[in-house]
Amino acid sequence: MPIPPELVALLRWHLMAYGTAPDGRVFQTMRGGLIQDTGYGEVWAEARTRALTPAEFDSVLAKRPYDLRHAAVSTWLSSGVEPQFVAERAGHSVAVLFRVYAKFLKDGDEAANAKISARLNGHG
Repeated sequence: MPIPPELVALLRWHLMAYGTAPDGRVFQTMRGGLIQDTGYGEVWAEARTRALTPAEFDSVLAKRPYDLRHAAVSTWLSSGVEPQFVAERAGHSVAVLFRVYAKFLKDGDEAANAKISARLNGHG
């Protein structure tokens, strides 16, 4: 899956710093084993305490690792990535994408009108 250069750099850094498990997995336990479901929760809670302010920690911000998926999809949509590409990357159909994430497409009237005007004026 294509990813932006900034994420490629982060992934490369992680691989250089931590390597991979013998079977090629990117994330592993200290001994190279599988990370259990309970392990994710413990590590995630610790990461939130280190990365967030007390007010952010008390909020729903990134409460679960899965919340990052929603943040990513929302960021892609609000950045203007074509919905069919967002859906494909997220593993959704376009219909599911619009049903779940349509709220992130609101307030884009000005940007949409600018794109339409540019096309009508031969600039797009």
